[in-house]
Amino acid sequence: MTKYLVTGGAGFIGSNIVAELLHQNQTVRVLDNFSTGRAINLANVLADIELIEGDLRDLDTCRRAVAGVDYVLHQAAIPSVPRSVDNPLATNDVAVKGTLNMLIAARDADVKRFVYASSSSVYGDSPQLPKQESMALLPKSPYAVAKLSGEYYTRIFANVYGLETVCLRYFNVFGPRQDPASPYSAVIPLFIKSLLAGQSPTIYGDGRQSRDFTYVSNNVEANLLATTAPNVSGQVFNIACGNRFSLLDLVNTLNDIIGTRIKPTFNMARSADVKHSMADIRLAQDCLGYQVKVNFKEGLTKTIAWYKEEHD
Repeated sequence: MTKYLVTGGAGFIGSNIVAELLHQNQTVRVLDNFSTGRAINLANVLADIELIEGDLRDLDTCRRAVAGVDYVLHQAAIPSVPRSVDNPLATNDVAVKGTLNMLIAARDADVKRFVYASSSSVYGDSPQLPKQESMALLPKSPYAVAKLSGEYYTRIFANVYGLETVCLRYFNVFGPRQDPASPYSAVIPLFIKSLLAGQSPTIYGDGRQSRDFTYVSNNVEANLLATTAPNVSGQVFNIACGNRFSLLDLVNTLNDIIGTRIKPTFNMARSADVKHSMADIRLAQDCLGYQVKVNFKEGLTKTIAWYKEEHD
C-alpha cells in the first residue's frame, strides 16, 4: 500500500490533505510540532494515522519521518506575510532549513517524489497578470523570500541528486479548518468570523486589491496529482482558479451568502502586501491534469457552512 508523509499535517491545508488520503484508504504519516497546526484538526483521525510530533528543523526527526515513505507532501511552514515581517528568523528557519532537512532525508530514503507547497507571494508586485511560472520573481516579504529559497532547493535536489520533486505555488487558499483566531489569520476566515458575529470586517488599504482565492479542495487535488504525474520532476506549477476578486467583492459576496449587510472598516495598507494577484493555471492543467473543481462562491458557501457548524 502507498504511504504518504504530510508535513504540517495538523495545519489547515495539511489536515485537509490527510482527510482526503484517508478517504482514499491510503496509509498516512503526519509530522507536526503544533506550533501553528492545531490538534483539533486531527482529533477525528488519530486512530487512522501515524503521528510524529517533532520539528523539521531537526534532521534526525526528518529522517524518522520519511522512513518507508513513498511520497512526501511538504506543507509545513510558518504561514502569513505579516508574521514573517515580525519574525523573519523563525520564518526562514522553518521554510529554508526545515525544507533542506526534509529534502536531504527524502533523498537518502529514496522517496519516490517530494511535493513542495510554495506560494504566489514569490511573484511580488509585478504588474503582469496573470502570473506565469516563467516570469521574473520579485518577492516583497521575508515569507516570500523563504518560500522561494525552498523552491530553489527543491529544484536543485531534482537536478543534482535525482530526487523527483514538484513545486506548487498556492494562491490565497481558504476553506474548512482555517483558523480565524490568530492576529495573523488569512482574510477570509477573519471576514467570516466578523460577519457571523455581526461585526464589521477590517480591510487594510482601499479594498480594491485583488486575489485569486482558491478553495482548499483544489489544492488537495493538485498535491495528489503531483505525486504521480509523468515527466514533471523539477517543475513549478501555479495552483489557483485563474480569476480574481477584490476584497470589496469578497465582503459583498460573504454578505450575500450569510444574509447580512455589514460594511467593512478600513485601516492603513500593510507594507509587504501585494496589490493584485491572479494565476495562469494552464501549465498545471496541461502537465498535472489539474482542474478547478470548486469555484469562488461555492467554496465560500462551503466554508461559511463549516464555520457555522463549528460555532454552534
